[in-house]
Amino acid sequence: MSLTDGSAVDVAFSASTASRRLATLSISARNEALTALHDALLRNKNYILDANARDVKSASCAAESGNFNQSVLKRLDLSRPGKYDEMLQGILGVRNLDDPVGKVTLRTLVDDGLILEKVSCPIGVLLVIFEARPEVIVNIAALSIKSGNAAILKGGKESNESFVAISEVISNAIAATHVPRSSIQLVKSRDTIASLLAQDALVDLVIPRGSNDLVRYVKENTKIPVLGHADGLCSAYLHSDADLNTALKVIVDSKTDYPAACNSLETLLVHQDCFDSILPAVAEALMLKGVSLRCDPQSKAALTNALPAMKANLIQDAIDSDYDTEFLDLTLAIKTIPSTSSPVSDVEVAIAHINEHSSKHTDVILTRSREFADLFMKGVDSAGVFWNASTRFADGMRYGFGTEVGISTNKIHSRGPVGLEGLTIYKYLLRGDGHRAGDYFDGEGGKKWKHEDLAKHP
Repeated sequence: MSLTDGSAVDVAFSASTASRRLATLSISARNEALTALHDALLRNKNYILDANARDVKSASCAAESGNFNQSVLKRLDLSRPGKYDEMLQGILGVRNLDDPVGKVTLRTLVDDGLILEKVSCPIGVLLVIFEARPEVIVNIAALSIKSGNAAILKGGKESNESFVAISEVISNAIAATHVPRSSIQLVKSRDTIASLLAQDALVDLVIPRGSNDLVRYVKENTKIPVLGHADGLCSAYLHSDADLNTALKVIVDSKTDYPAACNSLETLLVHQDCFDSILPAVAEALMLKGVSLRCDPQSKAALTNALPAMKANLIQDAIDSDYDTEFLDLTLAIKTIPSTSSPVSDVEVAIAHINEHSSKHTDVILTRSREFADLFMKGVDSAGVFWNASTRFADGMRYGFGTEVGISTNKIHSRGPVGLEGLTIYKYLLRGDGHRAGDYFDGEGGKKWKHEDLAKHP
C-alpha cells in the first residue's frame, strides 16, 4: 500500500499495472499477503487506535458545534466494542474463503479439439471513495488482494489520521510479500477525486461509501460504472398473524442494534389487526431503548389508548417525508396497513408501499405464514428480503463473505453485500489447434458445431 499525492493519471496507471501483476499471482501468494496484513494490524492496534482517537476527538468537537453528523461520528470510531477485532476477523474470513479467481462456470466442446470455457477473473482497478469509515481501508485491501484487483482509496478528511496510520502499517506489511505496493493506494488530496473519476480508461469500477450526496456526486460525475447505494431505507411489515416474541426480537434488533448503520430499520408497517395484540408491546420495547416513534393517526391513536403512561415525547406525528427518510438514529416511522377482507391484498398493499418508498436495500416481513412470506419475498424489489429475521443480517461478514466492500442496490452485476464474488467478472477462454471459423458452414464440405456441454459429460 502506498500513500500518494501523485497525479490522477499516475495513480490510475500504476494501479492498472499492478492489477495485471496481481491477476497472475497464485492463491497462496495472495493468502500470504492477507496473513501479513492481519498480523501487522494486530501488532499495531494501539498505534492505529491512538490515531483514530484523534480523529474522533476532532469530529466530536465539530458535532458539538453542529458541524458534524452524530451518526457519521459513530461510524468513525474504531474503538467501539468489538469493531477493531471484527475488522481483523474479516481479513481472516476473506483469507479462508475459496479462491474466487479461475472458477470455470461453463465448459463447452465446440468441436473436436476446440474447447470453450467461461472463467472468473478480477475486474481490474477499483476506485473506492468513502467517508468516516477507516475500517473500509482494511476491508478493501483484503478483498482486493484476494480477488486479484488493485484498489485506489480516498477517505474523508474526518478520518485522515486513521487512514494515514493504517496505510503505513499495511504498506510495510505488503512490502514483504509478492503483492505489488501500488496494488493498494491511498490518495490524500481531495482535489484528485474529480480527476480520478475521469480515468475511465484505467479505472474499472467506482465504489462510493458515504452520504447520499457523495454517492450522487460520484454517479453524476463519471463514466465509470458505479457500485453502491445512496440510502439504506429498510422497512419491516408486521402482518396480522405475526408471532409476538418473534416480532419483538426482530424489530428491536433491527432498529436498536446499531441505528447508524445502513441496514438498520427506518419504517415499520403495521397491520391494523396488530394494534391490540402486538404493536403496544413492540412500541414499549422500542421506547425502553430510547426510540422515538413517528406515527400516522391510526397507529398513534392505538398506542395512546393502549399505553396511557407512555412518554409523550417519544410519540410524534408522522409527516409524509418520514417514510422516505433514512434517520440513522433512534427514530422509527410507523404506518398502518388497513385490514381488508383479503390477507393477500393486505400483504400486497405493504409490498406496494415498500416498492414505492424503499431504497431497495433490505426489507422484512413478520408472519407465521409461508404463503404470505413467499408472496412478500417475491414481490419486494430489494437486494435483501427477509422473513422473520433482522435487517441487521444484511452484511457481508454475516452472509459468510468474510467482509464486504459495500452494499449494492444495483440490478446488474452485483447486488446486496458485495464480497469476493462481486469483485470478479469473467472471460471466455477458447483452446483450439488451428481451428478456422470459415470451415463451419451448411453444405458440402462444411463442418458442424458440436456444442456439447462438458460440465454434464466430463
